[in-house]
Amino acid sequence: MIVAIDGPSGAGKSTLAKRLARELSFTYLDTGAMYRALALKVLREAVDIADETALARLVRQTEIDLQENGGRLKVLLDGADVADLIRTPEVSQMASKVSTRKIVRQRMMELQRAAAVKGHIVAEGRDIGTVIFPGAEVKIYLDASVMERARRRFEELRASGRNVSMEETVNELMERDRRDSERDLAPLCPAADAVAVDSSALTADAVAERVMHLIRLQLEKNSVIQEDRS
Repeated sequence: MIVAIDGPSGAGKSTLAKRLARELSFTYLDTGAMYRALALKVLREAVDIADETALARLVRQTEIDLQENGGRLKVLLDGADVADLIRTPEVSQMASKVSTRKIVRQRMMELQRAAAVKGHIVAEGRDIGTVIFPGAEVKIYLDASVMERARRRFEELRASGRNVSMEETVNELMERDRRDSERDLAPLCPAADAVAVDSSALTADAVAERVMHLIRLQLEKNSVIQEDRS
């Protein structure tokens, strides 16, 4: 089974996906972390993403893997764990930019689909239900108001020691939303068959409970189908 969770930055996708994966004993696939890891390498090597030749070379020479270790997600960039380095505003903005490049999205799609072959997964991102796994059995589009998402992001950044203002956080989030929604390649939008969930006024527990209900219904449906076939 594939559970696809899409939505804008700060809607709570990662929190939800991690919880679902843990409770269902599924593999958690954080596609955003994969893009952020590549963005970190782009920044480190000062690659001009408008230079398709240079970007293609970097993509081919980059290995990204996700591993869980004691409940913590390790993001391996060329073998080194960069999980603690990819949550800055600079990396976030670059991830949004590199994700518009066809060569990048093709490579990421290969890596993400390969992960799904290994077993049940909960995948979260911005085009999971529309492009990466259009056949996913459960699709969720998780959203929240801009101000609520900015508040969450602001608290996360301040907690990590980042000296940012609320105004900067709102502007960064709105720019990210605009770029993700307006890009020509795999823009951020809900799949036609996705269930929309607005988390603005909901606790993480309430969101998880609502989505778990949908997953259990699908699991029961799968069980009935398997029994009928046997």
